[in-house]
Amino acid sequence: MAPLSFVLTHAWLIPAIPLVSFLLVGLVLRPVSERLAGAVATLAVATSAGLSWLLAWDFLHLVPHGQPLPSLTPWSAMWLHFQDGFGISIGTLLDPISVMLLVVVTTVSTLVHLYSTGYMHGEPGYARYFAFLNLFTFSMLGLVLAPNLVQMYVCWELVGASSFFLIGFYFEKPSAVSASKKAFIVTRFADLGFFLGILVLGFYASQIHAGMTQDLHGLQPLDFAFLTRPDVLAQLAGLNVHFLGVGVLTLAAVLIYTGGAGKSAMFPLHIWLPDAMEGPTPVSALIHAATMVVAGVYLVARCFPIFATSGEALTVVMCVGAFTSLFAAVIGCTQDDIKRVLAFSTLSQLGYMMFALGVASFAHPLGYSAAMFHLFTHAFFKALLFLGAGSVIHAVHSNDIWHMGGLRKHMPVTHALFLIATLAIAGIYPFAGFFSKDEILAAALHSGHTVVFGVGLLVAGMTAFYMFRIYFVTFWGEPKSEHAHHAHESPWVMLGPMSFLGVLSIGAGFIPIPEWVQLPGSPAEHEGIDLAVAIPSTILALAGISLAWLLYGGAPDRANALVAKLGRVYTTIKAKFYFDELYLYVTHSLIFRFVAAPIAWFDRNVVDGAVNLSGWFTRTAGLLLGKLQTGQVQTYGSWLVSGAIAAVVVLWGVLKAGGN
Repeated sequence: MAPLSFVLTHAWLIPAIPLVSFLLVGLVLRPVSERLAGAVATLAVATSAGLSWLLAWDFLHLVPHGQPLPSLTPWSAMWLHFQDGFGISIGTLLDPISVMLLVVVTTVSTLVHLYSTGYMHGEPGYARYFAFLNLFTFSMLGLVLAPNLVQMYVCWELVGASSFFLIGFYFEKPSAVSASKKAFIVTRFADLGFFLGILVLGFYASQIHAGMTQDLHGLQPLDFAFLTRPDVLAQLAGLNVHFLGVGVLTLAAVLIYTGGAGKSAMFPLHIWLPDAMEGPTPVSALIHAATMVVAGVYLVARCFPIFATSGEALTVVMCVGAFTSLFAAVIGCTQDDIKRVLAFSTLSQLGYMMFALGVASFAHPLGYSAAMFHLFTHAFFKALLFLGAGSVIHAVHSNDIWHMGGLRKHMPVTHALFLIATLAIAGIYPFAGFFSKDEILAAALHSGHTVVFGVGLLVAGMTAFYMFRIYFVTFWGEPKSEHAHHAHESPWVMLGPMSFLGVLSIGAGFIPIPEWVQLPGSPAEHEGIDLAVAIPSTILALAGISLAWLLYGGAPDRANALVAKLGRVYTTIKAKFYFDELYLYVTHSLIFRFVAAPIAWFDRNVVDGAVNLSGWFTRTAGLLLGKLQTGQVQTYGSWLVSGAIAAVVVLWGVLKAGGN
């Protein structure tokens, strides 16, 4: 292996630069100059992006072509030491998936920062916005580079806090405040599962760690390099310890997956993601393309040997992912808010990635590579879709697609770039999404999961339909509002990042990610286009596009007639199957009424009552004692004489009783 370069040994600089920028922008530059704050924040993330690309280049050339890429921990230091053989380190882990995510996160974040300098120009809180973007980027990069579950969990929570700040950026809007709280609370419930999974895994892994006699080279029980060792996994799987009939390894994996399902908004924890659209549109691009929601997919991929050894946990990942993919696609066909359509599109694509991981195994690892490949390509065309939506919203001052129309004439560059991203997510050759979707569908088919393969094919057709639905309504036909009549193209500071993402949305599929990102120790599978998958998926995608044109490309009468025929079914789907109402009922009518209210009564009347009683007793005793402190010598003398007489009487009584 080639010697490590400076950027490989100092990979910690990549997250450190945005962190320093966050402190500098938030504490120093924000009150001085907002424009300077935005420029410094953008430059910091661009520097991290440059280092990430350089690191990726050096990493790919560590070993000769054709050999598996290594896994390195070039920097590690003890952070928390609990006892001999058990501690928590802090460091950087470099392997194919972490290096790939470094490139994705920093590249998309840089483009979002640059785009935001135009989109957020003149907005109150401009510098605060860029400070939080820097914090968001640092948190995700720290998560990606984490060599153990504890460092990942700390950065995981920082990602959640950053999203809370950015989703609720417009804090004067009640809907934004509500959305930020909703995202924070739902993901916190999920993160409790992640935390419990770490505790379960750490307890038993530390026992195995203590019983191993060979040199572990400083590995700690919660290091990924230790947890994913075959001998450690075999011992964890062989433990004769069960909880409700579930083994330790399966229990830990499912609990950890709960955290990933919350971050990646898998069903039924999906309800926060559509409401997260209340934040600025560039924030939506960053959340959906490269940070928060992909963290759950990355967590499952990082812990994949644990899930694969369990088997049952991987089945959970597959089933939930496949259902979420279909469920979100169905809802996406009915939404009118352009950002909410893209949000449900993200849910569906994340479901794709999850079920790709779920169909993988040590014997058939293609799903692992396919999921990471789709994460890579999806980041670029989804970021472009959101930035394109932001460009449109910036022009027409509305999120409603029925207030748009005819924008291809007024915004030709935005139109062309949005079309590229739409073709990419629809899976049309040669755009990026075609290759990664083909890989996922091939993984499902060749691993024997034909039902999941069928769901994937159906979702591919539905994706093409609902994406071209918003494309035709937004850019074709006649303008449907006054703002649409007078729309104009966005400035180049916004179009530049979109153009770069447009190039990546076309070319990213030709980057051989599956060749570089492979499950360690498993044989490589499937190279090139699988026609048995590509042909039916392309036919379904073209059918979806054709149906969208038929219903929305011309007069809306056909679509309106279909909606009228569907009636209650359409209304139910458009209402997102009333899951928000169900959650509100459960929380307000059941949890608040029968759990929170009794606890609040006990707190007010028993806990607070006991505290108040002790305070009343102390105050009353003080008042009584205070009356004894008159400051008069005569009073003190009388009390002295009275006390002496009382003592003599008591003593006389005791002596008399003793004499008798």
